[in-house]
Amino acid sequence: MNEFVLKQQNETAVEQQKPKEMIRRLVWRMCIATLILMAIGSATRVMNAGLACPDWPLCYGELVPAKQMNLQVFLEWFHRLDAGLIGVSAIALSGLSWWHRRSLPVWLPWAATFALFLILFQGILGGLTVTELLRFDIVTAHLGTALLFFTTLLVVGTALTPYQGTGNVGKLPWIGLIAAVLVYVQSLLGAVVGSRWALHQCFGAAEQCNVMYAHIFGLVPPTVATLGVVVIAWRTPALHPALRRLANMAGGLLILQILLGVATFRLHLQVEPLTVSHQAIGAALLGTLVGFTVLAWRDWAASREINSLAVNFATNAINTPASGSNS
Repeated sequence: MNEFVLKQQNETAVEQQKPKEMIRRLVWRMCIATLILMAIGSATRVMNAGLACPDWPLCYGELVPAKQMNLQVFLEWFHRLDAGLIGVSAIALSGLSWWHRRSLPVWLPWAATFALFLILFQGILGGLTVTELLRFDIVTAHLGTALLFFTTLLVVGTALTPYQGTGNVGKLPWIGLIAAVLVYVQSLLGAVVGSRWALHQCFGAAEQCNVMYAHIFGLVPPTVATLGVVVIAWRTPALHPALRRLANMAGGLLILQILLGVATFRLHLQVEPLTVSHQAIGAALLGTLVGFTVLAWRDWAASREINSLAVNFATNAINTPASGSNS
């Protein structure tokens, strides 16, 4: 009888885990697609293909502009196609989260709905970039929203990933959060540099140099914060291996990002793959720091819960003999 009850409980637990696992896999696929989408968007800007399709949402009035197809048209068209597929996935994510909400964390349906709102807003901004002829503030908001959507997916995916911390994170959750926010702000500054063609204008006509220098000197705070994550992770004993790997990855991506930035600056944006890689690595660095921060906060929260249970147990153990002797 006991074996039958245990078997039924195990089967029920497995059934309840299926929606969570399905959603987790969907979210990670969307993360990869979004990273590719941002890289294609960067290539579209660098190749001057932002207006290759003069209308929106169609391209030359067609779903597939076969007659007008060239490299620039393909980049803009494929960028829209990838964005559309991600939008459909976001609708599916939100629908599945609400449908299976009883077997999922309470916050998940709301997070999925927020992600859906971001991708819809991103689509509107994408249309405005065409109709407003690549206005710099709209282009910047377009990338900023994409990064925020990417970050939201990473938070959801990392929060759903099985993880059992060691409880030895110290101040790393806060440092990771600060580093991620600073990298996001630096990415927005980079988007302003790109959307206003500040580097070209500064070298060519000595204009927009303040924008370019803001991005260059703005590198200092996120660099210091990211290095702080790496160094403190090295010096923290018994840190979870996943956190240590993510910290090392963040350090490696930071070095690569700086090297790409220097090369892009010295070559005056003449090598398109370098410029595209610069933005893609920046997004990967942001994603790594976000994943690190979420796991660090989960580690910290779990350790607080364990400490609270230990205190309650100790308190009950002390009070029990006392109450017995009084009786």
